[in-house]
Amino acid sequence: MAYKRDLRVAARRHLKAAQVLYAQDGAGLQPGCMAVAGYLFGLAGELAVKELMRDSGLKPLEDKDRHDDPFYAHFPTLKMLLATASGRRAGELRKVSEDASLFQNWNIAMRYAPTQDINAKWVAAWKDCAEQLIERMETV
Repeated sequence: MAYKRDLRVAARRHLKAAQVLYAQDGAGLQPGCMAVAGYLFGLAGELAVKELMRDSGLKPLEDKDRHDDPFYAHFPTLKMLLATASGRRAGELRKVSEDASLFQNWNIAMRYAPTQDINAKWVAAWKDCAEQLIERMETV
């Protein structure tokens, strides 16, 4: 089954799930829930950036070119691919690309990492990054 794409709704959904997990408090819940929240904050941020890309006029490449398609890339590669962004929001997308603090230390490979490898300070920073990108996305 092919799923429809709604980057905006998906970004909000991942952010909300991450916020809920981030706030979980109780025996045995942390740091595990926080580590998963960190992963979801990154996905929410990526989706918000991809919605900005879509609003800028960028379109996904054909399936055969998916390897080089920013619509299928993850941080930090996504940021690198935005360095040459064009379109209506090109300046904003380039700022995302140039912001070294934006999702610093986040990588899709963290989904395989042991919980202790996910630093709580990083997760707090990723939370802020995701919330800021969602806010930018909402001004589209």
